[in-house]
Amino acid sequence: MDLDAFTELLTPRGQRALAEAEELTGADPVAAATTLRRTYDAALTSAALTQAGLRARARAKFGDDAARMYFTPHGLEQSTRAEVAAHRARRLTAPGAGPRVVDACCGIGGDLLALARAGCAVDAVEADPLTATVARANACALGVGDLVTVSVGDAADVEPERYDALFADPARRTGRGRTFDPMAYSPPWPVVLDLVARAARACLKVAPGIPYEFIPAGAEAEWVSYKGEVKEATIWTGPGAAPPGGLLRRATLLPGSHTLTATGVQAPMGPVGRYVYEPDGAAVRAHLVGEVAELVGGRLADPMIAYITGDAAVDTPWASRYEVQEVLPFSLKRLRAALRERRVGNVTLKKRGSAVDIERLRADLRLSGDESAVVILTRIADKPSAIICNPSRPA
Repeated sequence: MDLDAFTELLTPRGQRALAEAEELTGADPVAAATTLRRTYDAALTSAALTQAGLRARARAKFGDDAARMYFTPHGLEQSTRAEVAAHRARRLTAPGAGPRVVDACCGIGGDLLALARAGCAVDAVEADPLTATVARANACALGVGDLVTVSVGDAADVEPERYDALFADPARRTGRGRTFDPMAYSPPWPVVLDLVARAARACLKVAPGIPYEFIPAGAEAEWVSYKGEVKEATIWTGPGAAPPGGLLRRATLLPGSHTLTATGVQAPMGPVGRYVYEPDGAAVRAHLVGEVAELVGGRLADPMIAYITGDAAVDTPWASRYEVQEVLPFSLKRLRAALRERRVGNVTLKKRGSAVDIERLRADLRLSGDESAVVILTRIADKPSAIICNPSRPA
């Protein structure tokens, strides 16, 4: 889909083509294209079918809004889930009137929409003309066009000093696919840090696995989990973000907006108890396993592994709980025998600190039976171990 085809998609004729394409979603692609080609040219047919397919995929991230929005394949992949963008916008919005925000690399506009809906006036910049046009169309489609301007330009030319806050979501894809190296972001990390240094406040969306050494001093790093899956990390700078020269680590769970910050507590060590707790990935990424252990009155069976064990059943949104049935040194023969004795035919395999290939192990176990179990493959006191568990009901 090129810029000319997308622009035509916004015309009354293009809207009719898109509506017809959406009615054909799920049909055989060749048959759908043949049907549309009876009325529309090849370029508009392709643009309409592509957009209809992207809207269907986008429902998982944008809900009902997806039916009115526009997307590019890469833009949809990198865009923020609506609930996460709304959480960020709430944090960035000052009390009273919303701040003036510059979005230095807006993509298709997922975050600028959330910022505008939170009352912010947003000036957005996007390097790619097609993507910028898509972002502009989305702002108009969702009724916030009067709060948003979208320009084609280079993020490096943004002047964050003119705004109350900077938002940046650097692209994390190269010609070879997704990149996890901040120096390969677009714009590159040094450009992003220069923008941050000149901003009164800044909010940066980054990959959850960003190395800690790339996080600027005096910042807050927040890892966000949505329904148990870590979606992204956000770096916040500005007044109150963190002690000067320090780093504040935070984990947030959505929905529900549960939040946990670092206190410096260290989890004690001890033997495996009646329960094993698996901390949410956001807490693990934020190095808050000690804080979760304190919440459940637990301890670590191995100092390097983020599984917590304890003797009491404590309900917390920060960890899944499993009731321990047996702990044994890892051995395929012993694990298979133990599961067969329990007539386990359905097993959920989890691992941390284990080199075992889970899919190969699942096949090698050759299980049959009516019961289910959870098997945690891990290290205990630096020894490969298997913990056979049942999911624990709420206390």
